[in-house]
Amino acid sequence: MRSPAAAAGASSGADFPDALPSPTSPATTPSHPSPGRHYYLAVDRTQFKMRTLLELLGVVADRRGGLPIAICVSSRDELDAVCAAVANLPFVSMSPLYSDQAEAERASILEKFRQETIQWNQTSKATDISESSKPDSMGTKLSIIVATDACLPLSAMAEAPLMARVLINYELPTKKEAYLRRMSTCLAADGIVINMVVGGEVAILKALEENSGLLIAEMPIHVSEIL
Repeated sequence: MRSPAAAAGASSGADFPDALPSPTSPATTPSHPSPGRHYYLAVDRTQFKMRTLLELLGVVADRRGGLPIAICVSSRDELDAVCAAVANLPFVSMSPLYSDQAEAERASILEKFRQETIQWNQTSKATDISESSKPDSMGTKLSIIVATDACLPLSAMAEAPLMARVLINYELPTKKEAYLRRMSTCLAADGIVINMVVGGEVAILKALEENSGLLIAEMPIHVSEIL
């Protein structure tokens, strides 16, 4: 099965420009070790972005059923759009975090996601994963939580981080503070960040990389290489 990046490129008829320096270049060598692994997923045109996300989730579900995933967006409109599209996927269990949610509902969503994360971690550790043997969790749905920056867990309210295995930045934050906050509130220490980047956002991604001291590499063609 082709990766979403390859599928998007084929659909658009053009490859994403190689605008970022090589990961081995001194310009992208992080000044200090960064938590997790960071990748960018190139999307040639904005109209292919949602389809690429859905294809990415399909590939992940095929390889790692039950995987806990956090999807971050920058606006309520994009949150609504992502939720509407992802909710139709039969292999996904999704919960959105809205700014006007009742406190009890929000607490229930956060706790449910954390319990699913704990369960997946236990199953993953107990299973010897190989190319010829899939984990017991393969038959379960992806556990997905979708949130804007304004709705991320707050330590001031005694809300614990989500500890997701994968963080997908569907909308790339423009400031390193927002990027780092998404990481600290959503991602497990050994988790994976996938930044969805449209052509015109290359400069933003490069600035985030340089300002934060992170190494953001191009996502491999085969998603299984990083999961």
